[in-house]
Parts: sequence; structure tokens; C-alpha cells
Amino acid sequence: MKVCKFGGSSLANASQINKVMDIVLADPTRRIVVVSAPGKRFDGDTKVTDLLISLANAALKGENTDREFGAVIERYAEIAQELNLGEEIVRKIEMDMMDRVAQVGKLSEPEFMDLMKAAGEDNNAKVVAVAFEARGKKARYASPKETGLVLTGEFGNATIDPDSYATLSRAFSDFEGIVVYPGFFGYTKEGKVATFPRGGSDITGSILAAAVCADVYENFTDVDSVYPCDPRIVPEVKNGEGIATMTYREMRELAYAGFGVFNDDAVIPAVRARIPINIRNTNRPSEPGTMIQQSRRVIPGTVVGVASADGFINIVVEKYLMNREIGFGRRLLQVLEEEGISYEHMPSGVDSQCVVVKEQFLPKDREHKIIAAIKKHVNPDFVTIERDLTMLMVVGEGMCYTPGMLAKACLALASAGISMSMVNQGSSEVSFMIAIRSQDRDAAVSALYKAFFG
Repeated sequence: MKVCKFGGSSLANASQINKVMDIVLADPTRRIVVVSAPGKRFDGDTKVTDLLISLANAALKGENTDREFGAVIERYAEIAQELNLGEEIVRKIEMDMMDRVAQVGKLSEPEFMDLMKAAGEDNNAKVVAVAFEARGKKARYASPKETGLVLTGEFGNATIDPDSYATLSRAFSDFEGIVVYPGFFGYTKEGKVATFPRGGSDITGSILAAAVCADVYENFTDVDSVYPCDPRIVPEVKNGEGIATMTYREMRELAYAGFGVFNDDAVIPAVRARIPINIRNTNRPSEPGTMIQQSRRVIPGTVVGVASADGFINIVVEKYLMNREIGFGRRLLQVLEEEGISYEHMPSGVDSQCVVVKEQFLPKDREHKIIAAIKKHVNPDFVTIERDLTMLMVVGEGMCYTPGMLAKACLALASAGISMSMVNQGSSEVSFMIAIRSQDRDAAVSALYKAFFG
């Protein structure tokens, strides 16, 4: 059995939904279909999720929501009309949206926002299920609440309750036909809607694949395969072949560092269940795509990809004889913990400690408070904060035990006139990370691509 997930671009309009149904019906082992909310139909268009966020914000401000509400309903009505699904499904969606908007003031702002955002996937799953039935196929919509997808943690950034896997497995043990399942959200133990981070439909698909022990998890998007780097930065990468196979570790590293084709958190459920992930193109379903699996044939001295991500900050703490001070690192991290800031990397020197965090957790107006807390708890000689950093990630199982890989990258950046703020390599040697100024991002990715793939 296969679990297949379709992204927003694959479900943006009736034409795309017809492609999705053709793909599913072409393979009888495709039994569970996870859907995103309708995405952009053309350049300059607005995703349904963004329309829902605008609607939620208007409701929270107490403004008239007729325009925003109408924009959401219009998108679904257009899809239903072009698929000849009738008026009933549109009325159901309209009633559902009215019920959701009516919850403003009854829920906290994060709870209300999650309730509204989840409407995109939830109502689209209902539309797609009805579309399959209109083709004479046995299909049904399945609710995350009824099937037992329980989430924990904060709203907008929730994670699965481990007990959900067994519950989901039982829920799908006797189903027939095609199940259409909304991605991106689940329910708390208290029965409230909670969402994964943005792009969380990938996570839903991975969770269901693990729960039912699928043979493969197919993730359909709008690219033929995963490319070695971002084609928006290096357009010539499209002239070559995409990545045929890669390991879970490689995908996780690349997705974390900016490969938007797949959510990095979505790798984890599949990894634990040893479910292969196949990235494929809805618009070119005959292409084999990229297969992500436990292991692959590796050529020493090669890398699989170069990724980059903006929006990082480096907190540099300097103190003479820091290495002799027991508990220094713990106290420094405790400051961040108390301020609700998670860290990404923590390279260090003899008398210096760097903590890399995402800029979203440390806006400019919080700098003074963080610096004051660090000075109070660890009494450093200097504390500086570097902003506007990009993290470059060079990834590949072929780098393990191969000398000169980091030197090759450093030489490429130096030749391009790009200075490095920091270098960090994990013990697995599957990747190394280089911090640079954000203004140098495109030039750096191009230089590394030429060095390793040119």
C-alpha cells in the first residue's frame, strides 16, 4: 500500500485535482491520499491558507469579514463548479467556515488562528473525496479527530502524541476504497484543532505512512526531483539530472537548511518506520523522482547537495579561561531557555562560545534584555550579536572519512571573495555548515555548486 501526499500547487484548481485523481487511480495500491489546501493558480495569486490567515486577522480585529470570507468561499466554489460537483459541497464548506469564524473571542488567539488555518486542508479533503465519488470511485473523507491524530505542544508548532500511531493504525485497519485525509493539523486531547508548522501536510503524510506501515510514501509536488541546489539561485542546475536517491540523513540536513521541497520534520516518522519517501511531480507523473531511503550506494568524495537558509543570528560570548569554568555552557543555555529561545548550533573556542539562533526568536527589541541576562549569569568579558547571517550546508554521505572536503568549500568561497563568520561540522561527517553574510548568499551557493558539481 502507498500513502501519497499532494501539495498546494497540485490542488490549486480543478485541472490540477483531475491530474491528482488520474495519478491515484492509475495505481490501485495508492489507498491513502493526503491533501494540502489549494495553492497558487498563477504567479501573483494567493494561497487559500493565506486567505484564511487574512480572514482570521480581520475577525480578531473585530473588522467586517465579508470580503475575506467571500474570497475563501469563491475559491472552493470555483473548483466545485469546474468539477461539476454541485452546490451541496459548497454549502457545507460555507457552513463550516461560518462556524469557525463564530469562535472568535471564545478561543485564545493561537487557538483561533489554528482553527482557521486548518480549514484549508480540511475542506479541500472533502472536495477531493466528493470528486472521486463523482468519477464513480469508492472514496471517503477521513477526519483527523475521528481517526485519532492527537497533537501536543504549542498551537501552530505542534507535534504528534506518540500514542497516535497505534490509534491511527487501528482506524485504517478495515477501510475500503480511497481515503482522502486533510494534512497539516490534528486535535489536542482537549479536542481543539492544532497545526504543525507551515508545510505540515508533509508531516501528516509521513505519520500516516508510518502508522499503516506503507510500502512507500509518495510526496507529489511541482518538481521532477530534488535538485542538488536551489534552481532559483543556480538556474543551470535544471540542465543536469536531479538526485535519484538520497538517504534520510541527507534529506533531513538539506531540508533543515532551506530545501523547501520537503518539510525537514516530515522525515522523522518515515525514518523511524523505515518507510521510503518518493518525491515526485504531479505534472510529470512518469518521472521517477527522488527516492529517500535508509542507505544508498555512495561514491567517496562526493556531495549530494548544497543548501542555504537566511534568518540566523550568532550570539558570541567571550571570557578568558572559560574552558576552566564548570557549568558555563549550561548557564548560558539556561538564559536562552528562560527566554523561550531554542538554539540551532553551538560551536566554541577556548575562550569563546557561539550560540546560533533563528532571528524570529530574537528580534532587535529583545537584544538588550538577552545581553543583560547573559552578563548577569555568566559574567563574560564581551557579548556581541551578529545579525543577517545565512547558513550554508554542504551535505553528502560521500564526505565521510574523505579528507579535503571542507578545504574545497573554503577555497571556493575564498576565490569568490566571500568571508566566513563560522564553520561547524557534526561528528557524523555527513554535513558541514558555514555561516556567511546574507548579502553573499547567492554568490556563495553558486560558488559551492561549481566546486562540487561543475
